[in-house]
Amino acid sequence: MAKTIFEQMGGTYTMQGDYCLPDLTLPAEDERPIGVWSQRRLRYLKQHHKILYCNLLTSGKLHSHLADVEEEAQSLSLRLVKNYAEREGVTKKLKAENPMEWVRRMNNIRERVNEVINAEMIFI
Repeated sequence: MAKTIFEQMGGTYTMQGDYCLPDLTLPAEDERPIGVWSQRRLRYLKQHHKILYCNLLTSGKLHSHLADVEEEAQSLSLRLVKNYAEREGVTKKLKAENPMEWVRRMNNIRERVNEVINAEMIFI
C-alpha cells in the first residue's frame, strides 16, 4: 500500500519516522565569482526583501543574480571612476606632482561612486 502512495505522489521521498519527506534539491548553477557588491546585495535581500530572496534561492537563481549584480557593479564602478577623474582633472600629472592631493581626490571619487552604485543597484 505504501508503495502505491509513493508512486502516486511522484518523485523520491525519505521516511522520517511516520512522515514521508520529499527529496528536494536545487538546480545546479554556474560558478561565477561573487564579490563585495554581491555580498552587499545578498545582505540587503535577506534583511529587506525576504520574499524575493526566498524566490531566488528556491528557484536556483540566487547565485546567478548575485554574479550579474557583481559584474554590472564592477563595470559601472570602473567607468564612473574614470569619468569623474577625467572631469575633475585627477590625472597622472597630479599624481606625480602632488600625490597626497591625488589620493584625497581619488578617495572622494571612489566614495561617491560607491554611493551611486549602492543607490542604483544594491539597495533597490
